[in-house]
Amino acid sequence: MPSWPSSLRTWSFRGPTLSWRPSSRPSGVWWRPKPASRPSHSCQSLEKLGVKTVKALKRNNNGVTHAAIDMLCALMCPMHDDYDLRQEQLNKASLLSSKKFLENLLEKFLSNVEHGTGALVISSLLDFLTFALCAPYSETTEGQQFDMLLEMVASDGRTLFKLFQHPSMAIVKGAGLIMKAIIEEGDKEIAGKMQELALSEGALPRHLHTSMFTVSADQRMLTNRQLSRHLVGLWTAENPIALNLLKRILPTGLLAYLDSSDLVPEKDVDRMHIRDNVKIATDQFGRNKVPEWQRIAGKAAKEVEKFAKEKADIVLMHWRDKMGIAQKEQDRNNLNTNQKPVILRKRRQRIKIESNWELFYYKFQLDHARSNLIWNLKTREELRDALEAEMRSFGVDRELGSASIISWNHQEFEVKYECLSDEIKIGDYYLRLLLEEDENEESGAIKRSYEFFNELYHRFLLTPKVAMKCLCLQALAIVYGKCCEEIGPFTDTKYIVGMLDRCTDKLERDRLILFLNKLILNKKNVKEIMDSNGVRILVDLLTLAHLHTSRATVPLQSNVIEAAPDMKRESEKEWYFGNADKERRGPFSFEEMQEFWSAGTLTAKTRCWAQGMDGWRPLQAIPQLKWSLLAAGQAVMNESDLATLILNMLITMCSYFPSRDQDNAIIRPLPKVKRLISDSTCLPHIVQLLLTFDPILVEKVANLLYLVMQDNPNLQRLYLTGVFFFIMMYTGSNVLPVARFLKYTHLKQAFKSEEAKGLDIVQRSVLGSMLPEAMVCYLENYEAERFSEIFLGEFDTPEAIWSSEMRRMMIEKIAAHLADFSPRLQSNTRALYQYCPIPVVSFPQLDSELFCNIYYLRHLCDSTRFPDWPIRDPVKLLKDTLDAWKREVEKKPPSMSVDDAYEVLNLPKGQGQHEESKIRKAYFRLAQKYHPDKNPEGRDMFEKVNKAYEFLCTKSARIVDGPDPENIILILKAQSILFNRHKQELEPYKYAGYPMLIKTITMETGDEQLFSKTSALLPAAAELAFHTVNCSALNAEELRRESGIEVLMEALSRCVSVLTASSRAEDMAVQVCGHVCRCYSVAAQFEECREKIVELPNIIRDICHILFYGKGLPRLASVAVECVSSFAVDFFLQTHLYQAGVLWHLLASLFSYDYTLEESGVQASHDTNQQQVCNSLAKLSVLALGRLAGYSGARGPEDEPGGGELPPENPAIRKSLAAMLTPYISRRLGHSSPAEVLKLLNSNSETPYLIWNNGTRAELVEFLEEQQESNIKRGECDRSFGSEFLFSEHGKELIVGEIFVRVYNEQPAFPLEHPKALASSLLDYVGSQAQYLHTLLAMTQTNKVESQQHAQRLRWAEMALEALRNVIRNNPGSETECIGHFKLLFSLLRVHGAGRVQQLALEVVNTVTSNQDCVVNIAESLVLPNLLVLLHSLPSSRQLVLETLYALTSNTKIITEAMNKGALIYLLDLFCNSTHPQVRSQTAELFSKMTSDKLVGPKVRLTLMRFLPAVFMDAMRDNPEAAVHIFEGTHENPELIWNDSSRETVSTSVREMMLEHFKQQKDNPDVNWKLPEDFSVAYGAGQSELEVGGVFLRIFIAQPGWVLRKPREFLVSLMDTLTALLEKNNPNGEALETVTTAAVCLFSSQTQLADQVPPLGHLPRVLTALNHKNNAVPKSAIRLLHVLSDNELCVRSMAALDTIGPLMTGMKLRADMAGLACEALNRMFQREQTELVAQALRVDLVPYLLKLLEGVGLETLENPSATKAQIVKALKSMTRSLQFGEQVNEILARSTVWSAFKDQKHDLFISDSQTAGYLTGPGVAGYLTAGSGSTVMPSVPPPVDNDTGDLG
Repeated sequence: MPSWPSSLRTWSFRGPTLSWRPSSRPSGVWWRPKPASRPSHSCQSLEKLGVKTVKALKRNNNGVTHAAIDMLCALMCPMHDDYDLRQEQLNKASLLSSKKFLENLLEKFLSNVEHGTGALVISSLLDFLTFALCAPYSETTEGQQFDMLLEMVASDGRTLFKLFQHPSMAIVKGAGLIMKAIIEEGDKEIAGKMQELALSEGALPRHLHTSMFTVSADQRMLTNRQLSRHLVGLWTAENPIALNLLKRILPTGLLAYLDSSDLVPEKDVDRMHIRDNVKIATDQFGRNKVPEWQRIAGKAAKEVEKFAKEKADIVLMHWRDKMGIAQKEQDRNNLNTNQKPVILRKRRQRIKIESNWELFYYKFQLDHARSNLIWNLKTREELRDALEAEMRSFGVDRELGSASIISWNHQEFEVKYECLSDEIKIGDYYLRLLLEEDENEESGAIKRSYEFFNELYHRFLLTPKVAMKCLCLQALAIVYGKCCEEIGPFTDTKYIVGMLDRCTDKLERDRLILFLNKLILNKKNVKEIMDSNGVRILVDLLTLAHLHTSRATVPLQSNVIEAAPDMKRESEKEWYFGNADKERRGPFSFEEMQEFWSAGTLTAKTRCWAQGMDGWRPLQAIPQLKWSLLAAGQAVMNESDLATLILNMLITMCSYFPSRDQDNAIIRPLPKVKRLISDSTCLPHIVQLLLTFDPILVEKVANLLYLVMQDNPNLQRLYLTGVFFFIMMYTGSNVLPVARFLKYTHLKQAFKSEEAKGLDIVQRSVLGSMLPEAMVCYLENYEAERFSEIFLGEFDTPEAIWSSEMRRMMIEKIAAHLADFSPRLQSNTRALYQYCPIPVVSFPQLDSELFCNIYYLRHLCDSTRFPDWPIRDPVKLLKDTLDAWKREVEKKPPSMSVDDAYEVLNLPKGQGQHEESKIRKAYFRLAQKYHPDKNPEGRDMFEKVNKAYEFLCTKSARIVDGPDPENIILILKAQSILFNRHKQELEPYKYAGYPMLIKTITMETGDEQLFSKTSALLPAAAELAFHTVNCSALNAEELRRESGIEVLMEALSRCVSVLTASSRAEDMAVQVCGHVCRCYSVAAQFEECREKIVELPNIIRDICHILFYGKGLPRLASVAVECVSSFAVDFFLQTHLYQAGVLWHLLASLFSYDYTLEESGVQASHDTNQQQVCNSLAKLSVLALGRLAGYSGARGPEDEPGGGELPPENPAIRKSLAAMLTPYISRRLGHSSPAEVLKLLNSNSETPYLIWNNGTRAELVEFLEEQQESNIKRGECDRSFGSEFLFSEHGKELIVGEIFVRVYNEQPAFPLEHPKALASSLLDYVGSQAQYLHTLLAMTQTNKVESQQHAQRLRWAEMALEALRNVIRNNPGSETECIGHFKLLFSLLRVHGAGRVQQLALEVVNTVTSNQDCVVNIAESLVLPNLLVLLHSLPSSRQLVLETLYALTSNTKIITEAMNKGALIYLLDLFCNSTHPQVRSQTAELFSKMTSDKLVGPKVRLTLMRFLPAVFMDAMRDNPEAAVHIFEGTHENPELIWNDSSRETVSTSVREMMLEHFKQQKDNPDVNWKLPEDFSVAYGAGQSELEVGGVFLRIFIAQPGWVLRKPREFLVSLMDTLTALLEKNNPNGEALETVTTAAVCLFSSQTQLADQVPPLGHLPRVLTALNHKNNAVPKSAIRLLHVLSDNELCVRSMAALDTIGPLMTGMKLRADMAGLACEALNRMFQREQTELVAQALRVDLVPYLLKLLEGVGLETLENPSATKAQIVKALKSMTRSLQFGEQVNEILARSTVWSAFKDQKHDLFISDSQTAGYLTGPGVAGYLTAGSGSTVMPSVPPPVDNDTGDLG
């Protein structure tokens, strides 16, 4: 844009609408100046500028005009960044306000455009219009002015279109921007006019060319391209004429992007909207905003200004100006008149561009090759050339016809792309590309699919060429496949089916089928196919799959059907044909028929026949011959792919018609499509596709048959098609669809008579003759997926024995049965299979197996390989095994011989064994002859033939003529497994096999060859007997009723008799013994069975024999031990076992236990670790011993034999166990785990309960081995059964309450089971020894027992006392056992000759004192003297005695007894004379506790105060150690005067009194101690001192800072004493002075104590004393009032009393105290002015004081000036009274002397307070340190370290 004249830049002026600065562009107007607030010379300058501008425009000079308009543009939109939107808005409002001025400007614009002159003028005018009308500049234009100017410009819009042809890009851009604004923001009529002109003026193709073909790096070019694209979008928006033009110019596929919602990968930047007005306005507002700190400061200034406006206005204004604080609101309005908010005009967009032009231009530049769009460089160049040629032609026409207005003929302009002329295009789509596209591509979406489909079909019908027909069919398939829902049903489906039937071209056939495959996407088309016989036609084509011999070889598991490529065999001769002479020729092979066709012998009309056809047909009507010989063309699909497609079509058609409705009800009649497929003309051919063995075809056929046969009434006869033979021959692995089909159909075939309904699954299944029984059951019981897994794998489990070898064998058998049918299909694809049953396939792998229910019993019983195989229905399996057992027992030899079978099959006998093929042919011949479907009368013969053929085919080498012992063993084991694993399910049922089981056991037991048989039944039978009774109580009772217990006893005895030390666990006898013992263990749970066992003593004898051999057979012994545990629930069985010597065996097994194995963390198994077996045996033996003894905790687990019932107590067994195992271990049998007991027994232990070591263990083991040997071999044993057994080591120990006392004293913290019981036992033992001890010590006069013969007994007594102490100390609660025994325990304290006994007894007593009940019992026992004596007689235990007494003194009764028995004199002696500091401290602590007792404490305190000053009692209470230090020191302080003389006096008196009392009490414990009434210790110190409240006043006055222990008590005593003295007529002057001085000192040093004076009521008495006649009394009163006047509470109280009058009287009586009294008055008036001043006025105090100022009455004073100064201060205080101050001032004013004193400063005359000498500062509370008191410590060393610190 041209710049403005440089001369304008020198202007710098401001006005209301004009702002011009050198740094900014013009933004004002000059022709309509508004009123200004500035001087008038600015308006004059504006007017001059306006006049010059108008003159410049009128000169009609293009240069001047351009400069003037450019200056206006600068005013409308500055070029720099720092400009003001508000000013711009105001400038625009002024510039655009004159319509006439705008018309003149537009007239110059039109004139220059018409003449083609003044490019700079046009450019500047376009800039002017752009700043006014185009966004974003137009947002600052006022709305009315914008609409007016827009309408004026749009009225001559053709002029703008002329500018689009201007050579200047800037002018073209300006015209485009204005055009954009006119269309977007003008009304609908103006926008429509512009769209019409864009076409008629040829602007649309020009800008379209710019939009599509401008490629440049120049930003101006790119901006113009962006503007052109925007204009194209505006001209075509809502303009159908322009859109039609685009459709004629551009391909439909390209224009489709305009309607797309996809985003553009690369979006262009916005090059037109380069200014954001909202952001600019926001930034400017932020710059003009007042800062927050200034706003806050301004607000604060306003508050201050309001508070002190009058005085500080000038200062604040100056401060505000200096700080720059914001002006007031009105000031801001006055200074910024133009600061109005910027309001931007909202842009209108009446025509919006909805189309996705950005995506269109992006896709335009790319190459496309799709069915609806071919777009590349050639097509773009053709479009460019066409547009440029058209614009060039229109330009020439316009130049030639310049005299007239020329309009472009846009209605006929179109672009034809010659480069696409060779493409076949139907509608909007190119056929070639449509066929090449992937159906799933999103780009394949077809527009107007219905019309396009009809156009395609129309072309298909009209074209005579097969190739074109096929292309159309292919396209039809694609279109219908994508748009079937939009197109809907196809009405000519029948015609397409007919064409398929008639056509003879393979390509056309395949295209028709592919089209039909898409047509079936619509259900209605399926109906048309069925109605036109389409299903049969499709099935006929299916059979061609047999001709596909070049399919890929799949690596299968076996290939028994398909031959290798080099093994070609001659095809079967199946075909016949008739020649011209109607002669039948044949049969011929298919190869021969091909040769006849090649030779011309056969023609299309030659009639042919083969098996499976219903009659003679012409060759062209037979699908196999038609498509192999007659048909031409190249097929799209091979035969297998064609068959796969047709099968998929049939599956889809069937899926439209389910066999059940939404309520799962069966639909009848069957849906038509399934009826057609089930028909005999279709179904066999579909089934026979299985013989192609193509994996895909087999899978599709299986899926189709599964769908068709759902609830199909023809399902029962499906087997006649041979489908089960064919499908089982399949060798591939994709068998899941096959398994699904077989699972649904195999049990629903009617291949047997109605009588077969009751047979099992295998016999009812059509697969029963081909698959093993287990596989048939697997198919029925499990899902198809699981069966498929088994069928393809190698399995050897109880439910499935199957392998690839077995599958190969099955396929061979079926192939041999089908014989040559499979090769026939390769010759005649429509040959039909004639069904013939197949004999049962025999698998050698199953020869030794016994199948029952759904399991192979040999595998099921193999617990090593299959330990926990799940059983689905245990009850059913049990029934089936019982049936199998019965059948096995009743088994007989076969009823048919080989010769009989040959005779039935009409084969010659006596010629040896016939070949299998010969037997099969004979069977086929007879089976077809007598088949019930063909010969209803031949059913019986048919069954005989089947039986004979099956006998010959399944004859096994292993034939048993009778019951097979191996099978019976399997049956027995299987039943044991059932009862063992499924107790819960089988528990409700009674076992029905006991008769056979008992019979089997009886027969086996009586068999002489029992131990030499290879297949012995007895172990399995005995095991089954155990499992049956273990399962249900019903079975136990049934076994008893069937005499099973006796039978089992016989078997047990038979087997026990052969047991030896060398027997092994796998021996049959060992196994039987184990099973029988287990059976008895369970039977013993039932009472009737136990009664039967009691009647059979041989059972217990045999069990003991088994236990004897337990060392060699620990597992068998474990079973026998469990049996013993079970028998223990009965007392009689316990006794029998006990008497049979079972204890010897059980106890002996305990010592083979190794606890290190259990604790090692090593995984040990019973199968591999023999020690683990021994450990288990030991644990079981522990449990059995506990149950035999009847311990309550020996209940075993519920799931163990006999574990749930509680055994009865057996005292005899308990006694024996207590003797042999010790009572402790025998008790633990009942409540400890076996592992704990065994570890204890097999390790050395020395605890209070047990002394157990190698010696005791060896002693017991030796005894047990002797008894075992004697019992088994000689039948003899210990008559007491071990109850009198005694360990030699235990006889040397003191045992009390089953506790080894010595060991317990060594391990006192050992946890006791029953500590109270032990304490009681120990007390009893001590009691039994007490009398002996007293007697012994009475006889010996020495302090030590010298007689060695009594040493052991004394030592055991000491051990018992020590144990008692340990029990009580370590087991809280056990001390209560001592209640009632304290006389005994305290009596032991008097055993003076045995110090150890005394010490232990004292420790016991000390320990029990922690229990309150014991303390009460001690108090009731009156045994305290025995304890007190020890304080003197047993010095080593004094601390323990004091500790005991401290605990006992919590009881008041004991304190009373202690007082009576002399405890205080013993304790005082210890406190005063002991050399042990700790003892003295304990004594002080005990005194403190005794004095704190509420009842006896005061008496104790009074008694002690007769020996010691009261301060000692307080010290003992607060700090016992401090009391000792005080006693040992020398003190002189306000509360204590103590010295060496005092201490010596007290100590001597106490010691003498204690010794005398001890002598009496030692001889007579009941003697009492009583202090004489007049007794007191005269320790002398402080006798002459004046003492008040425990304080020596003389010392207190000397030490006023002393911190008193009880200040309030001292205050009360002091005030009482003082008031008493004040009220006396002639008080002691010295005492009064001392007490008064002490009071002054107290209130001066502790001012807070003055608060308590008013409540005590002493003030009235003090005021009364001011009138006392004795002048010493008023002086004391004035001194007291002076010190109290400093307390506010006291002043208030005095204000309520008559104070001033008495005080004035006192002043008169004692003039020397006037100064002190005036100072008191000053203090009072300052605190309580009103009432006290009123009193002063009433008593004329003011005149009296003024009189004193005159000197009257002060003549005798040494320093009257100081007194006058106090008077002046008092008077001034009175003048400050609000109520009476004026009255006082009036009195003072009348005085002549006051004027001389009122203004003088009297501070120099006022001396310090008279009490200043008493204030020495605060002290620290204590007894040893305070103030300047005298404390002298002893000069000799104390007994222990004496801390002289603060102990208070």
